[in-house]
Amino acid sequence: MSTLPNVLCLSTSKALQGFDCPLLRYLAQHTLIEQWEFSQSQDEPSSLDVALVLLHDYLKPKAQPIHLIGHGINGLLGILYARQHPERVRSLTLLSVGVYPAMNWQAQYYFNRSFLGCSRQILLAQMGTSLFGRKDRYWLAGIVDILAKDLDFGLSPHSLISQMHLSPGSVPIPLLVCGSKNDAIVDVNALSGWQTYFKESDRLWMCPSGRYFFHYFHPQAVGEQILSFWESIPYPSPTLAPVEFLSLA
Repeated sequence: MSTLPNVLCLSTSKALQGFDCPLLRYLAQHTLIEQWEFSQSQDEPSSLDVALVLLHDYLKPKAQPIHLIGHGINGLLGILYARQHPERVRSLTLLSVGVYPAMNWQAQYYFNRSFLGCSRQILLAQMGTSLFGRKDRYWLAGIVDILAKDLDFGLSPHSLISQMHLSPGSVPIPLLVCGSKNDAIVDVNALSGWQTYFKESDRLWMCPSGRYFFHYFHPQAVGEQILSFWESIPYPSPTLAPVEFLSLA
């Protein structure tokens, strides 16, 4: 086993971070893995550009390209980074990210908030039921609190004023897209739409259940798909190509 982590899970929301833990624990049994965290205060603008610069600063010292994993908005960040710096990314695994990658639970929340006459609390309760499929009052209260914190502190390109739209397209590195067949946010059509842009190395896998956070409920099944995908990718060259500088002399 390598002494350096070769897998990086992106995390831009402390509130939702716990939903990645079961999958990360499973993958950690087979490889070294890191979690990259991005956080901001309510006084700071929510900027994907800032997150991309900080992610690149983190990855620049690494001698080898790395496997990236991202759920929801983290997957969108991974797509944007892989398109800008494909030489730094060995593969990209997307969890609950459709062919229109900016469409996540927050986009759906703000869309509903704009057109429905519901309070934030009521709408978050409705979103919690849609995301998890459970209606237990005490359990749902905890989920509403988590979703509210993600709205207030998580990285997001969406707001009541506007929602980000990103057109479908490919990425120049091997891609694995995973989702759930009963996800109300990223449905089967949104997942299947990726196939139009797939390369030979790319894969699509749908979990039978689990909804938007399917990797939390089925970490082993998801982890097995990810490990199989990684094994299918040819090993990269020993190091990244050095940067060449032109001499003006």
